[in-house]
Amino acid sequence: MILIVKHIDIEGPGTLGDFLKARGEAFRIVELGAGEPLPPDPKVFKAVVVLGGPMNVDEEDRFSFLKPENDFIQKTLKAGVPYLGICLGSQLLAKAAGARVVKSPVKEIGWYRVALTAEGKKDPLFKGYREADPIYHWHGDMFQIPSNGKLLASAEGCPHQALKVGENAYGLQFHVEVTDKSIKEWCDEYCATDLPGRMGHAKSMMEDYWKHKQVFDAQAQRLYQNFLEIITGAG
Repeated sequence: MILIVKHIDIEGPGTLGDFLKARGEAFRIVELGAGEPLPPDPKVFKAVVVLGGPMNVDEEDRFSFLKPENDFIQKTLKAGVPYLGICLGSQLLAKAAGARVVKSPVKEIGWYRVALTAEGKKDPLFKGYREADPIYHWHGDMFQIPSNGKLLASAEGCPHQALKVGENAYGLQFHVEVTDKSIKEWCDEYCATDLPGRMGHAKSMMEDYWKHKQVFDAQAQRLYQNFLEIITGAG
């Protein structure tokens, strides 16, 4: 079984959940924002997936689940359980591995292209990745690279886009899991603070979703399949 960790109701597994269901992969969702506790031992899971959220990794006084989550991710790394962190999940991975999370040089909200580094081009997670295809982003922070980590992808506005820690722990600063429902809900919830006075940008993001949907979904499916193969290889 795969563990999926949620921080807020509107940031769920999206197309990743659909992918796992279609392949008969069992998964359990823990909703930290609803007060559900993390399980004590990550070793009972085939993999751990940690999703996004609007909080900063250091807001442990505001969000009581962040401290035990950091401890849980450290246990996951120590046990060698495959890990995939998306947006906040990538930043939490970096923090658990000893790196800082800082403000991104550019707050990326919308569709951006991401380029693989030399390490990324030979990493199994990015097998078949198409750098020309745009990927969806919504973040203002950026992880630094821990001493035992590798930078796998970069971009002009935010140079740290994907990282790997150890043998099978990955973090993606961008969102591959979003659907039209996700973008609509995020715009309703976050635009007032993240895009004040720029509702036209919110409209264009949705229009671009339908424009990019076919190649974007195919890109996501590649990454999911690659991660599933990494999980299988680690079992």
